Amino acid sequence: MARGPGAGRLKASLGRLLARHETTVPLRYTLKAGLGAFLTILVLGLLLAGTGLPFLVAPFGASTILVFGRPSGALAQPINVVAGYAVAAIVAFAAAQLFPGVLWATAISTGLSLVLMRTLRVTHPPAGAIPLLAFAEPVNVLQLVEAVLIGSVALVAVALVYHRLPPSQPYPRVPDADPAPGPDPDD
Repeated sequence: MARGPGAGRLKASLGRLLARHETTVPLRYTLKAGLGAFLTILVLGLLLAGTGLPFLVAPFGASTILVFGRPSGALAQPINVVAGYAVAAIVAFAAAQLFPGVLWATAISTGLSLVLMRTLRVTHPPAGAIPLLAFAEPVNVLQLVEAVLIGSVALVAVALVYHRLPPSQPYPRVPDADPAPGPDPDD
C-alpha cells in the first residue's frame, strides 16, 4: 500500500513534537538537584507552618525544578524568583480586592502579571499560578501574599547555600556570562 505525501508531513510533524531539546546532564547533578528540591520543600513547609501561614503553595514545587534543575537559566535567577512572585502576588491581591470571586479578574490578573514580569525582566513562570490561587475558595489573599513572599525569599536562600555544596554550581549566574558547563548549558 502506497503512502501519500501527507504521511511524510505527519511523520515530520510528530518528530518535531516529540524531539527532546534538553541536553544530557551528568547523574550527580541530577541527583543533587532532586535532593535540593526535596530539602527546599521540606524547609518551606516547616517555615510556613511555623509562621502559622497555611500555604505551602504548589508553584514552589515548580520553582524548585527551575532553581535546582536549571540554575543558570534566566528564569531561575534570584531576582526572577522573588520579584516574579512579588509582582504576581501584588497584582493578585489588588484584583481580588477590586473584584472578589470574579472569574475574568483571575484571567486578567494572570495576564497582567505576565506583562509586568516581562516588562520588568523578572519572569518566573511558576509565579503565574498565584492569581489562580488568590481567587480559589476559601483563601485569605493577604496570607497568601505573605506566604509567597516569605517562601520565595527562603527558596532562594536555600538555593544560594545549596549550590555551593559539591558538586558546586554557580548560582546566581554572573550577568551576561556564558552559562557554566554542567547541567544547565542552555536557556
